[in-house]
Amino acid sequence: MNTATDQDAEARPLLSLRGINMTFGGVQALKDVSFEVRPGEVHCLAGENGCGKSTLIKVITGVYRPAQGAEIVFEDQQVSQMSPSKAQALGIQVIWQDLALFPEMSVAENIAFQTLTGSRPRLVNYGRIREIAEQALARLGVTFDVDRPLKDFAIAQRQIVAIARALVGDARIVFMDEPTASLTQSETDYLLDIVRTLSKSGVAVVFVSHRLAEVLEISSRITVLRDGKLIGVYPVEGMTQSRVTELMTGRTFDQNQRARDRSAEPVVLSVEGLGRTGEFSDVTFELRRGETLGITGLLGSGRTELALTLFGMRRPETGQIRLDGRPLSFASNRQAIAAGIAYLSEDRLSLGLNQPQSIADNLVMASLSRIMRGGLIASDRKKASVSRWITDLGVKIGMPEDAISTLSGGNQQRVAIAKWLATDPRVLILDAPTVGVDVGARAGIFEIVAHLAEAGLAIILISDEVPEVYFNADRVLHMEKGRIKASYDPRVTTLTDMEAAVYA
Repeated sequence: MNTATDQDAEARPLLSLRGINMTFGGVQALKDVSFEVRPGEVHCLAGENGCGKSTLIKVITGVYRPAQGAEIVFEDQQVSQMSPSKAQALGIQVIWQDLALFPEMSVAENIAFQTLTGSRPRLVNYGRIREIAEQALARLGVTFDVDRPLKDFAIAQRQIVAIARALVGDARIVFMDEPTASLTQSETDYLLDIVRTLSKSGVAVVFVSHRLAEVLEISSRITVLRDGKLIGVYPVEGMTQSRVTELMTGRTFDQNQRARDRSAEPVVLSVEGLGRTGEFSDVTFELRRGETLGITGLLGSGRTELALTLFGMRRPETGQIRLDGRPLSFASNRQAIAAGIAYLSEDRLSLGLNQPQSIADNLVMASLSRIMRGGLIASDRKKASVSRWITDLGVKIGMPEDAISTLSGGNQQRVAIAKWLATDPRVLILDAPTVGVDVGARAGIFEIVAHLAEAGLAIILISDEVPEVYFNADRVLHMEKGRIKASYDPRVTTLTDMEAAVYA
């Protein structure tokens, strides 16, 4: 159920922008864009990476100053020169994807941070800080131990802390940039309830997300940008994910099942009775040549712990792993890589790639032994490997020497996949491969997965988004509380039935 109401359609805008143009180095990032937000509405700002969403938010919050002729109006008052301080004074708050919180500080200190800053040094009133934090959390209908350090809390709870901090700043509009990118489905549902609470209290929320199902669930209207231009503003009622995708990309995508019978193919990986205390137990399955095996389940189901064990990062306490019929016992991930198992981490930013390093260095870091000559990296071999995989996976780059951080999320993920393909694996484990990736790039990644499977690579696809495994896997295993609860064939099971079982 979305938050749209009859009053939304008649409400005067709280914030409106007209004629917004922004140019960087001769490239026009925003082209005559208009945008408005009504009091208490949940409004989605949609578009692929690079479409201008973040630029528009930075214009609204005074980080960027648009070209002459722009008009910004807040509560019927013209804002001549927006600045970060003026935006905060008006009640415009932004929660960026990295949250900008302080892990070592307490929850209370993070929430009341703005009250701790000022022009004059003064004694810190910790009692008042706790009171401010508890009041802000109470507005959201949640309670935390505000004296505990933030690092003790999961990412979903940190999101709540960031929202509470915005409320301390008397927020009238809260921009949330990819708030669910790192959350499981159950955590996402919890966060969406918080957003509904904000909306009911009169705070407008501008939701930026690549997860279109939640966009349609929570929003009343959608503003779509493409290549820096406003495509349109649409009511959510009657809108579908495929229609939003088409508006965002200018293309249509077929969402058809890819499942096929792979039972005649030889077994590449077999797992029997695998277990680790407190993580998973009695896990048994087979993975065949050219098969994509989906694994899904809620937070705490043991999916990632299982993947890390298959990759040699953790040692199983019970059970057996076999690759091409040979029993394996890994003491490290290096041994797993040498045996032919590759693992794409769910955390691309901190574990999958080294952001300051170049695209080329990231791509070859897992396959250095293949490009060495005489104990040194052979530049010709490195160049050939980089060129091959950038071409094969369609990575859009400037120069291979550019930092990986210069690429969009989708292109970074392609490089991360290429890094592991360069090791020539027998088994590729993809753990949440589309986190933080827009809808167009997601489709491209799953096309790559399909082509790899057709070429004979055995793939394990892990995701908490049931539609991802339903449409892109040949079989799906449902993990719950560390065990395989059920196995599904997408050809004979409906998506609705599978979602009902997983999210029950």
